[in-house]
Amino acid sequence: MEKYEVQQTEEQEIDLLEVFNVLLRKAWIIVISVIVGVALTGFYTVFFVTPMYEASSMIYILSKSTSITSLADLQIGSSLAADYQIIATTREVVEKVMTDFRIDARYEDFVETISVTNPTDSHILQITVTNEDPVLAAQLSNAIADQLKEQIPEVMTIENPTNVTRAVVPEKASSPRLMVNCAIGGVVCFVVAAGAILISHFMDDTIKDAQDVEKYLHINTLAAIPMEHAVKGGKGSTESSGKHKKNGGKKSE
Repeated sequence: MEKYEVQQTEEQEIDLLEVFNVLLRKAWIIVISVIVGVALTGFYTVFFVTPMYEASSMIYILSKSTSITSLADLQIGSSLAADYQIIATTREVVEKVMTDFRIDARYEDFVETISVTNPTDSHILQITVTNEDPVLAAQLSNAIADQLKEQIPEVMTIENPTNVTRAVVPEKASSPRLMVNCAIGGVVCFVVAAGAILISHFMDDTIKDAQDVEKYLHINTLAAIPMEHAVKGGKGSTESSGKHKKNGGKKSE
């Protein structure tokens, strides 16, 4: 049993070594594939992907009259955060903003560009809007925050939230991330190239040398016959040397 396990382990090591050697022999193909993948991904990202910008505004969940000195007020603030998050993306709030800015899109599509989050251990609601226009992204974020403040008293019997932090125009695009995309493209091409090389190698069942005979047929080779072109080459060289000697003999006569 132990002998079988040792033999199986040796076979696995040999297989891994074979894989490594196959990839090493075809390393130039893998390198070229990675370079092409990175170049194509970078080209596509720069020239065909539209840059998107994110702008965020913040509102304070508790009103001015709410005290945060008691545990009850803190629990109220935590529960209000979840309610505000839902209200911020309702049709009443979103469609009003879409109408004001004359945005020609479906509600379902536009609401996907809005992200409403509550940072951990805080009573702040962050409203982030993603748009290809950085100025419009900031304006939409502020408009949603303002509309949310107006909508809350109509839905809930509480005062308006306070301390609105206005969104500013972002200077840098949030996406696409060129380096990340290029890295992904390089990794994908590496995997594809390596996989294609290994599949081509292991699908090829032709026997090329004495080592393949011993490995796949488990037979020891006693002799090797040279290739046909090598035999012809040797024969041709012998004939030419013979002719040279014959001609030489005539000249000597």
